[in-house]
Amino acid sequence: MIKNIIFDYGGVLLDWNPHYLYDPYFGDVEKAEWFLNNICTYEWNAQHDNGKPIAEGTAELIAEHPEWEREIRLYYDDFMKMMGGQIPGMEELVKGLKVNGYRVFGLSNWSVETFALVRPVYPVLNLMEDMVISGVEKVMKPDHRIFELALNRFGIKAEETIFLDDNPANVQAACELGIKGILFNKNMIKNEKAILNTDGSLVLPEWLRQD
Repeated sequence: MIKNIIFDYGGVLLDWNPHYLYDPYFGDVEKAEWFLNNICTYEWNAQHDNGKPIAEGTAELIAEHPEWEREIRLYYDDFMKMMGGQIPGMEELVKGLKVNGYRVFGLSNWSVETFALVRPVYPVLNLMEDMVISGVEKVMKPDHRIFELALNRFGIKAEETIFLDDNPANVQAACELGIKGILFNKNMIKNEKAILNTDGSLVLPEWLRQD
């Protein structure tokens, strides 16, 4: 029986996308794409999600690409411009789950430094009973250790837990540990009318229903 739901943050509860910052900066989507694929890459950002200090990672990258110093510094100086807000409908879903007796938790790959900026802004994060952030723990998904840490800290069982993430590797890792992993995309949730009845009771989305 499912009793617990663990949510990833970026791409599940929150809309985070570096293109929101760099597309208007460059005025060219293709140039922004090239920059994010070749300079401020996913792998570079992931170092900070894994606990590396942002100042250190930024200095290293500028040393490699001094001609891009301004654009590199922009990544974290204007980090909040990458945020597109809460994913519509997710706050309502989390509230509905809690009202109907489910326990809800967070498990996210996120730099401890930028998460300090994000957490006060988005109410959905305050609905979590507890959370594990990779930048704090210095281990990140899909490493099994962060899932095991979360299960132990939350005091929950894998077989009673659903995990939502937009990254297939993370979902696979959860499944390998006996958690019901679900690959999430924004099209899976439309609006609160699809989540709550008029009396406030929960209409559990089909993709969250037990087999």
